[in-house]
Amino acid sequence: MNMERYPDIEIYLAPLQIERLQEWLKAQISADLVAAGKRRWRGTGRSENGAQLPILLIETAADGFSSLWIDSPDSPWPRDVDLARAINQALAIEVRCSLGGWQPGDAPDRFLHIDANGEECVIEWPDSGI
Repeated sequence: MNMERYPDIEIYLAPLQIERLQEWLKAQISADLVAAGKRRWRGTGRSENGAQLPILLIETAADGFSSLWIDSPDSPWPRDVDLARAINQALAIEVRCSLGGWQPGDAPDRFLHIDANGEECVIEWPDSGI
């Protein structure tokens, strides 16, 4: 089965444990995050085929959640949900992400929510300045 790959992926996580997240990103994609302004971190990882994976982490994106964005279709995680599940499993933290690739007409406020125990549900998360 050929899984759809998104051009970029973004998830929201809480609480942000920057040291643990950095260790995990380093182990997964050889990424180092460095401070890039007030509550922002940037870095570049590498995919298995050597492609660069630009990363942006914003500490306070919305409602106490941080935003982690990987701006590449070449990450080890084809979709937002794949990265969300991987981080949730590794760090046992709350994670949210879009339900799929967004298209005009989609409900933009519907997100997948994974609690710290790995339980998944769909929630309404209205745009609060994301």
